[in-house]
Amino acid sequence: MNNIFVICETEEGKIADVSLELLTKGRSLANQLNCRLEAVVLGHQLEGVEEQLFPYGADVVHIGDDPRLEPYTTLPYTSVIVELFKKEKPQIALLGATTMGRDLGPRVSSALHSGLTADCTALEIGDHEDKKAGKEYKNLLYQIRPAFGGNIVATIINPDCRPQMATVREGVMKKEIYSPSHKGEIKKIEVDKYLKPEDAVVKVVERHMEKNRINIKNSSIIVSGGYGMGSKENFSLLYELAEVLGGEVGASRAAVDAGFAEHDRQIGQTGVTVRPKLYIACGISGQIQHTAGMEESAMVIAINNDPTAPINKIADYVITGDVMEVIPRLIKAYKKNTK
Repeated sequence: MNNIFVICETEEGKIADVSLELLTKGRSLANQLNCRLEAVVLGHQLEGVEEQLFPYGADVVHIGDDPRLEPYTTLPYTSVIVELFKKEKPQIALLGATTMGRDLGPRVSSALHSGLTADCTALEIGDHEDKKAGKEYKNLLYQIRPAFGGNIVATIINPDCRPQMATVREGVMKKEIYSPSHKGEIKKIEVDKYLKPEDAVVKVVERHMEKNRINIKNSSIIVSGGYGMGSKENFSLLYELAEVLGGEVGASRAAVDAGFAEHDRQIGQTGVTVRPKLYIACGISGQIQHTAGMEESAMVIAINNDPTAPINKIADYVITGDVMEVIPRLIKAYKKNTK
């Protein structure tokens, strides 16, 4: 009871990166709360899946292995997770803010009458005093996320209902092995006891999956453009610079909305979260919606004609000038130095 649970996702037997990121964060929170970290994996043909989870700090792995749980469908997963949580009574439950997590999380929290905060950018443990009710709460989960279009950062708490549930997008948390030799306990979920006949009303007849052509999340160098690039044609300079550096091209939401780049390249609160070794921001003003997706970059170079642009506050180096003059000079210099 009162442990931290992470609902993990799998695809073809491999645990999703976002689940491993949540286990890394969950391990840190569990150490603070002096409780156990437990992982839940549902699917089929999951033999040995625990070996992917123990190194990330899982003390217990609950495995529900059944043909009816592959691929993911809403009703069976909801029934199993709800009944498992009623039995185990976790204090915190974390999911990825993925297609599955955004579907499953609200159904589980609704069935258990608990709260759910979506798209958190940080999770911390802290206390809260309710002066009106004269109550003090210890060791609550601070669920931190941008709100009102990114204009404020809100800290949300759930004092009275359990579990405290939150979803987090891929790339927001750091993925880190806790200990390669860490071992835990395996618990088999009796799926038959939890599933109801009505859970089988939806069947997946056919699946079509297309691999993402753009692997921006795992790129160590990202050249990103904003609305200040001016046009889709001007964006071609960014592709040229990225090619010289061996990196990928990203974009702000304003640039994507203007049609300068495809949505798969969007970085920020409504796009992907990245943490490259080098992030070059070209013609990006740096509103909080964008910086939420790249502020963990090891080094940031900002190129902008506005010396007061918000991006300059988080940049390690600032080049004040016209992107259409600066970028060609960078390309020329890098080409010369790489020969």
